[in-house]
Amino acid sequence: MSNELQPIIELRDISKSYGSVKALIDVSFKAYAGEVIGLVGDNGAGKSSLIKVISGVHAQDSGHLFVDGIERHWKSPHDSMEAGIETLYQDSGLAPDLTIGANIFLGRERRRRGLLGRLGFLDQRGMEREALTELEKVGISVPASKRTVSQLSGGQRQAVAIGRAVMWAKHVIILDEPTNHLGARQSQEVLKVIAAAREQGLCVLFISHTLPHVLEVSDRIIVLRLGRVVRDSPTAEYTVESLLGTITGLSEVTNN
Repeated sequence: MSNELQPIIELRDISKSYGSVKALIDVSFKAYAGEVIGLVGDNGAGKSSLIKVISGVHAQDSGHLFVDGIERHWKSPHDSMEAGIETLYQDSGLAPDLTIGANIFLGRERRRRGLLGRLGFLDQRGMEREALTELEKVGISVPASKRTVSQLSGGQRQAVAIGRAVMWAKHVIILDEPTNHLGARQSQEVLKVIAAAREQGLCVLFISHTLPHVLEVSDRIIVLRLGRVVRDSPTAEYTVESLLGTITGLSEVTNN
């Protein structure tokens, strides 16, 4: 991505500690619209703390966060969502007993027009119809029925959750281990949705321990180790072996 473009999100010297534990130390990077960034690192590298700062769960101790060129200070995750950032954690956050449409509009329900709407009746058909249309835009085909999320496969459920994030995000989607516990075919369904989100001009931060998936779908990979960014390079510059070596630090030992 050209540095002449306006980054959709930028972090400058973000640091975060929990007591004596330094989770993030001067983390800086830029991310652009239409870009999938793989965010990788060993357990304890700082990935979870970083996405919690970006999504408004935790406030950084120091440093600056910019969205679309404007510095932002989140008071809650709702502020981050209002700014166009959607976060999907390892549990998809879907309600298994609700329909696909009801899940897509969960917390954003639309009422029917006129008197029925004023009485609190929801536009169930309209929400179901729009949900299926939006999911199809990112290549998700699900039955046009009252089928509940619990009746979908694991890959379909995760794809629906990502589709919901795509539908509501204006700028950035953060995906935390979206292919975790999925089989090969189901994982491919999810990776296709990530690629479709990029085609819609969204920035995707893709956190995963499954390095082949990161290499397959990302444009750039940022490696965290012990709270610091140790490498930020185009995906084409990595192999599975070199990426693993950067994560663990073994490549530095070998090179020395």
